[in-house]
Amino acid sequence: MTRIGLLSDTHGYLDDRITHHLRDCDEIWHAGDFGDAAVVEALEDLAPRFRGVYGNIDGADVRQTQPLVQDFEIEGLRVLMTHIGGYPGHYAPAARPLLAAARPGLFITGHSHILRVMPDPKLGLLHLNPGAAGQHGFHQMRTLLRFGIERGKVVDLQAVELGKRGR
Repeated sequence: MTRIGLLSDTHGYLDDRITHHLRDCDEIWHAGDFGDAAVVEALEDLAPRFRGVYGNIDGADVRQTQPLVQDFEIEGLRVLMTHIGGYPGHYAPAARPLLAAARPGLFITGHSHILRVMPDPKLGLLHLNPGAAGQHGFHQMRTLLRFGIERGKVVDLQAVELGKRGR
C-alpha cells in the first residue's frame, strides 16, 4: 500500500498542522494553487515522492516545475489530476476530453475550496477534491485528505480538518 497526502489551494501558506498530517505519507500530491515555489520546495522535502499541478493563481516560478495535468498509474490505479476540473455531473469543459482519453479510476481537482469525495458511476471513477489547506479564500475550514492506494483501489480515506481559516 502507498500512503498519500492530498492537498490543494495553499495560496502560499504552509503550517505545522499541514506538515504534521503529511509526515508519514509515502507520496504528497498538491492539486494546484501553491501560491509560490517555496511551498513546492517544502512539500518536496516532506515525503519520498511529490506530485503536483499548477493552478490558476500560480506564477512562472511554479509553472516551470509543475505541469497543468498529471496522468499516471500507481498501485494499478490510473490517476488524473488537474486544478480546474469540476466534479461528477459538472466537469469543466477542458476536463472532459482529458477524462475521455485517460479513463482514470481516480480524478483529482482543486480550485473550488470545497472538500468533495464523489463517485462517478457513469465514468467509473472516484473524484477527490481536498478543499483548501491555505488561509486565502471563502472556505471556513482548512482541509486535506489522506488515503492509501492498494491493488487499484483507494483505501482508508480520511478527511482532515486543519482548523478554521484565519486562526
